[in-house]
Amino acid sequence: MSEFVKEIDYSQLKEIVAKEGKVLIDFFATWCGPCKMLAPVLDKVAAEIKDVTFVKVDIDKNVQAAEEYGVQVIPTLILTENGAIRAREQGFMPEAELRAFVAR
Repeated sequence: MSEFVKEIDYSQLKEIVAKEGKVLIDFFATWCGPCKMLAPVLDKVAAEIKDVTFVKVDIDKNVQAAEEYGVQVIPTLILTENGAIRAREQGFMPEAELRAFVAR
C-alpha cells in the first residue's frame, strides 16, 4: 500500500464517502491479477492528484461494502462526490484513462 492510497474497511468507507469532496474507491482482491496491475497506476495518479481521496476496499474482507456498491467484477473503480456516485468502471485502466476518469 502507498501513502497516497489507503486500504480501508466498510465502516471507514461509509465515513469517507459521506464527507464532501471526491473519493475514488478501488474494490479489489489480493488474488486478482488485474487488481495487482492497477495498484501502481493508482498510486502514481493518487500521488499527483491532491483534491481526490483515493481508497482501496478488499472485497474478501468487506463483503457488505462490495454488495452495497454492486461490485460483481474486480477491479471496480467507483468515483463519488459529496456522497453520490458519479462514475463506475470495471477492469484494469491505463494511467491516461484513470486520469480522465478521476477528472469527471
